[in-house]
Amino acid sequence: MKFFSKTVAERTRPGQRLSVEENNYIFYSYARAEGLAGVIICDNEYPQRVALSLLSKILDEFLAKFAQNTWKPQTISYPELKNYLIKYQDPKEADQIIKVQEQLDETKQVMNKTIESLLQRGEKLDDLIDRSQEISFQSKAFYKQARKTNSCCTIS
Repeated sequence: MKFFSKTVAERTRPGQRLSVEENNYIFYSYARAEGLAGVIICDNEYPQRVALSLLSKILDEFLAKFAQNTWKPQTISYPELKNYLIKYQDPKEADQIIKVQEQLDETKQVMNKTIESLLQRGEKLDDLIDRSQEISFQSKAFYKQARKTNSCCTIS
């Protein structure tokens, strides 16, 4: 993997972002115009946008922290890298857009359930209205029949 990532980094032109798939892994590479390149190796399920965003953040921060004349292999200590790798283990936590999308999906499910229950209540209300109208017609018919029956038998 070390050889492959070095090869990918070397073949990435300055200012270019590159992704290469190899053995169920994806190598995301980003080369800066300053001559600095970074490679992140992820599985196929890790979101590309999150990986490239992380790579950009790391390279930007590295360039801000270290002058170009201090770049010597194996001599620079960059502990922030470990923190980033821990934070970005779960892309949903690190990426606000994915987090918001997940919340939208949850809200959408709740809204769908609410709409379904309202439709069921509406159907039940329609049934109750039909029953009440039927009872009203029956009570009117009963009243008329009772009046007819009572009119022939008047007590004086």
